[in-house]
Amino acid sequence: MAKSLYVTVSQSRSGKSAIVLGIMQVLLRHIRKVGFFRPIIDPTRPDSKDHDIDLVLSHFYIGLSYEQTWALTMDDAKQLINEGKQSQVMEIILTRYKQLEAQCQFVLCEGTDFAAGSEAFEFDINAMIAANLGSPALVIANGARNSVDAVVSQTQLTMDNLRDKGVDLLGAIVNRAQPESIDMILAALRTGIGATSCPECLFYVIPEIDRLAMPTVKDVQKWLRAEVLYGHDHLDGLIENYAVAAMQLPNFLNHLKKNSLVVTPGDRSDIVVACLASRLSTAYPDISGIVLTGGMAPPESITRLIEGWKGMPVPILLVNETTFPTTTRLNRLYGRIDAGDTRKIATALGAFETHVDTEELQRKLITRKSVRITPQMFEYGLIEKAKKNKQHIVLPEGVGERILTAADILLRRKVCDLTLLGRERDVQDKIVKLGLDLSGLTIIDPKLSPMLDDYAETYYDMRRNKGITPEAAWDAITDPTFFGTMMVHKGHADGMVSGSIHTTADTITPAFQIIKTRSDATIVSSVMLMCLKDRVLAFGDCAINPNPTAAQLAEIAVVSAHTARIFGIEPRVALLSYSTGNSGRGADVEKVIEATAIAHKKYPDLLLEGPLQYDAAIDPEVAATKLPDSKVAGRATVFIFPDLNTGNNTYKAVQRASDQVVAIGPVLQGLNKPVNDLSRGCTVPDIVNTVAITAIQAQAGKGLI
Repeated sequence: MAKSLYVTVSQSRSGKSAIVLGIMQVLLRHIRKVGFFRPIIDPTRPDSKDHDIDLVLSHFYIGLSYEQTWALTMDDAKQLINEGKQSQVMEIILTRYKQLEAQCQFVLCEGTDFAAGSEAFEFDINAMIAANLGSPALVIANGARNSVDAVVSQTQLTMDNLRDKGVDLLGAIVNRAQPESIDMILAALRTGIGATSCPECLFYVIPEIDRLAMPTVKDVQKWLRAEVLYGHDHLDGLIENYAVAAMQLPNFLNHLKKNSLVVTPGDRSDIVVACLASRLSTAYPDISGIVLTGGMAPPESITRLIEGWKGMPVPILLVNETTFPTTTRLNRLYGRIDAGDTRKIATALGAFETHVDTEELQRKLITRKSVRITPQMFEYGLIEKAKKNKQHIVLPEGVGERILTAADILLRRKVCDLTLLGRERDVQDKIVKLGLDLSGLTIIDPKLSPMLDDYAETYYDMRRNKGITPEAAWDAITDPTFFGTMMVHKGHADGMVSGSIHTTADTITPAFQIIKTRSDATIVSSVMLMCLKDRVLAFGDCAINPNPTAAQLAEIAVVSAHTARIFGIEPRVALLSYSTGNSGRGADVEKVIEATAIAHKKYPDLLLEGPLQYDAAIDPEVAATKLPDSKVAGRATVFIFPDLNTGNNTYKAVQRASDQVVAIGPVLQGLNKPVNDLSRGCTVPDIVNTVAITAIQAQAGKGLI
């Protein structure tokens, strides 16, 4: 089943909180432990709680504290993004979400409210959050005072834009629709969006409910932070409009309407008395209440009159602001469902259950599983997986500034234990220069290490039949890369990462000589983990073997599938060629056909297909034409290239085709213990990811995954 749902809106004032109440009630009928999460909140005042969190926690008692249910305020999120720290925003949100997810069977997530003036910003940030959480999204569209065409167009535009940003869609609910338009809107959604771009989506329409749309006098009191002078027991009255007393009394009375909230300066005793009298007259509509502005309470004579009126059915509020700013603030107030307003809550739940097929929604949520994963979500998962069983990784390039900066991040996030190789004074000087905190780091100078002689002797024993002398073995092992590789071989470290200032040959030659290939492997190969905007693929081999034989290609395919599974990618393996199925001939195609047959024979349960062209492997529509009965075509997750030339160029072409693609690797496979190579142009995040990958490989080698 899906583990989360993200509720977002197409525009402000869509009645999202009412929908959240309904969905939460549906979930709690079938799931014992449901969490609630708002990634970004925007409380009306610094000392106030988020309205919707307070509403959900008060009504449903789901066993969560307020602090567990949100990650950032809107002001904090905007500041970080303006400083270019968007990845930090997502890291904070993912961390808080994962902490909550670990305690719950399902998490209902609610997006931001789309405040006036920031709609574009909020749309982008909600799409980014939903995609990175891997949550299917439910769009809430505002049907109030909009035509059928406008509602459908806005809904489709929102859903299309979310899909373009890598968000998986559950469907849409149009809320606050005109009752007479419900059937037309629903039909247009299902025959339009539902029949074309989103056939699996759910669509519902809920009408405007006056009680939910109108604020109460209590809402006004909270919004204005007003003092209640009279009528404490009548604050639940609904307000349909505001009447500002800015004219002579006879003229003002002509503007009174049913359920008006009268706003008047506190010294207009004539208005106050007339409004109270209007409640006794059948010739005038009943008002909901009075707001006195300017901080001026009624004079003693008027107070005596009011207090002598038994029952006092008209609430009177007092605010310090003058009339104009008070009215301006009131115009920004809209009807909301208060945590203690049981009548509004019951109305909202009743409307939801009447117009939403709750059984259909529940079935869809339970059977739905989002397969989309973003680069940041994948990178976050790497770090979290590595942290679960901390491994010890050695970094031979101890004085590299990028290496040291990455080490600082890895230690702060407690990803693994680290050893850096190099002259201790040189390493410490660089740490001070960069202003880093590397407490907990181990630094070893290979030339001064007490392990040097043992390492040199071991290396000599391994290579003596190749003609190496004891002196040459000692000289070789003082090289940090050879020393670090020997640490891994001896079990003094669990894995090694190098290559930021050395060539690939410098990194893998010691690994070939010392760690060697596994007993079930004939070659060492590699995969690149390609993080596209909405999924992660494995490309192999793009770094090691120039022209593998059919048997080697089969081995690369099988090992790459195993590597993909370690990193949470369900393997569906495509062996690539310039031909799909039996459409082409030639030696290169025959090699792929033979490799596919070998792999099938050894691992018949592995989902594997070849030969396939790249478009047939990745695009469902092309696959439906070229290989319609395949379980891999159009859905491949592991792509095996026939030679290094093809693989290396393809991964770089895919990487450069979009700035949203992140390439992680190469990840070496086939060695007895993990050693991984960095490119000399690697960034600090590349190093962090590669160390995490190496730690996860070490876990897998020990049977910890």
